[in-house]
Amino acid sequence: MLRRTLSIRPSSHTINISPIPIISRRTLIPQPPPSIVAPRPLPTHHKSTSEDAQNNRSYMTKLLEELGNLKSRAREGGGKETLKKWKDRGQGKLSARERITALLDPSSPFVELSPLAAHEVYPDPLPGAGLVTGIGMVAGRKCMIVANDPTVKGGAYYPLTVKKHLRAQQIALENKLPCIYLVESGGAALPYQAEVFPDHDHFGRIFYNMARMSGLGIPQISVVHGISVAGGAYMPAMSDVVIIVKNQGRIFLAGPPLVKAATGEVVDEETLGGGDMHTSVSGVADYLATSDAHALSLAREAVRDLHPIPISAKSGKTASSRDIKEPLYPTKELDEIVPSDPRQSYDPREIIARLVDGSEFREFKKEYGKTIITGFAEIHGHTVGIIANAGVLLSPSALKSTHFINLCSQRGIPLVFLVNVSGYMVGEKAEKGGIAKDGAKMVRAVARAKVEKYTVVVGGSYGAGNYGMCGRAYSPRFLWMWPNSKICVMGPDQLSTVMHTVQGKRQSSSGNEDAAEKKRQELKEKIEKQSDVLFSTARIWDDGIIRPSDTRDLLGLGLELAHEERASRGHAGGNGTRGEIGSDGDAGDWGVFRM
Repeated sequence: MLRRTLSIRPSSHTINISPIPIISRRTLIPQPPPSIVAPRPLPTHHKSTSEDAQNNRSYMTKLLEELGNLKSRAREGGGKETLKKWKDRGQGKLSARERITALLDPSSPFVELSPLAAHEVYPDPLPGAGLVTGIGMVAGRKCMIVANDPTVKGGAYYPLTVKKHLRAQQIALENKLPCIYLVESGGAALPYQAEVFPDHDHFGRIFYNMARMSGLGIPQISVVHGISVAGGAYMPAMSDVVIIVKNQGRIFLAGPPLVKAATGEVVDEETLGGGDMHTSVSGVADYLATSDAHALSLAREAVRDLHPIPISAKSGKTASSRDIKEPLYPTKELDEIVPSDPRQSYDPREIIARLVDGSEFREFKKEYGKTIITGFAEIHGHTVGIIANAGVLLSPSALKSTHFINLCSQRGIPLVFLVNVSGYMVGEKAEKGGIAKDGAKMVRAVARAKVEKYTVVVGGSYGAGNYGMCGRAYSPRFLWMWPNSKICVMGPDQLSTVMHTVQGKRQSSSGNEDAAEKKRQELKEKIEKQSDVLFSTARIWDDGIIRPSDTRDLLGLGLELAHEERASRGHAGGNGTRGEIGSDGDAGDWGVFRM
């Protein structure tokens, strides 16, 4: 509470007016008055010097090193030799990542999305799916950047390239982030045309999204650095602002060979779709740049000339500008909390204590449904509701979670899910107790919550537990995974055993039990590979594998983006009105809970 004293001096008299309270700026997310709520920091039993912590740290360090090596190779795109040959084609050509660096504000970080997309998915390497996407500051604004990497298959769109592009657009749509496309692509990868061209979430959806976002006032800016052909020509054509590089950028629906085959006309690329023609004759492009660097400078100017930045953003008076308490315990200890053996239990409050402001956590229904932890906290100044697994999901756990989600949705408080779940309880007792309908209540609540959701998989995400803990299908704003994470319909041992049992009944009549056992082992190995975090991230089931100690800051970014988007909507509650933009914007009600 700020205070000021006002003194007025008429003639020789002094009138002192008692201090007048000045209310500090209120955020749109409900905050408890700090003078009323006493701090309740979580205690910790974790000791960094213990043998368990050292073993956990060694285990995580090894995983992070392997992950770092894979990311470094992916950042090279098509490789140094390919990059050199490609740069030799023009004067002052920049790589995809150099373009992003030149576009960003000097002090801006770049939060990259799904950097290991397409890892070991296709017969030939496709680093990052040939696309670099992420969030960064451009001319003082947070923007979504989508950059084709022409050193990877000429920037062609494979199925996972399309998926990665659409995911970036979805994040931009939900958070109202201006989109900047750094274009240099030969369009769809023709051998995969059946998987990239005709369906709902294929290539055409990119342009549908661009039209929709433009209609919603979310700026679309394209910088054409090289060829933009066929369907790719609609990328700039659908943009609000188009910048093209002279004697380098090309925009046409069909290149010279196809034009000759179709019409008999002989024409060169520059005449057909070069920068001079498109800026002076067709009007497809708006600005003609002399180089990559000049084009990116013009893009920064275009961002600066967007609608005015809200006063709160200009002055820095966002929720994150308030006094924020760091956790009492070092966030780097998050790298040593999770045991190397996934069967070993640990208290998820140790994770929460290193994520939330001041390590303060106001636990909800602590003595009920103890296999799940729920409660309120702040992360970078934003109030959140946290749901963390502490064992298998039982009926009381599901009911407790449903109640908590309903409270957060009603109050407009974003939800953070910390996932380490083996699923819902099975067995006769559980079924008679109604685990199916109680689990369904939790799943319905997650699906229908009218607030932003953020998911961090810190361990396993198995079976229907993936649904109840806000897996990808339940539209979290962001979903990140720790390097030790697993995702699967059930554990490899259980799944292979189930299949062995089924196949064993068939094999027993023929007496070929050895063949059944061999198939069980093969299936187990297959499921182990498919449940691995690299398998998940390669298929863009998540937004990236992250270092545990980075979790707090990434959640802070996601919450700040949502805070700014809410401010632009003009309301803070959870009564969404934005249709399919995001599940938290759905205007429908909760539906029918089976009691």
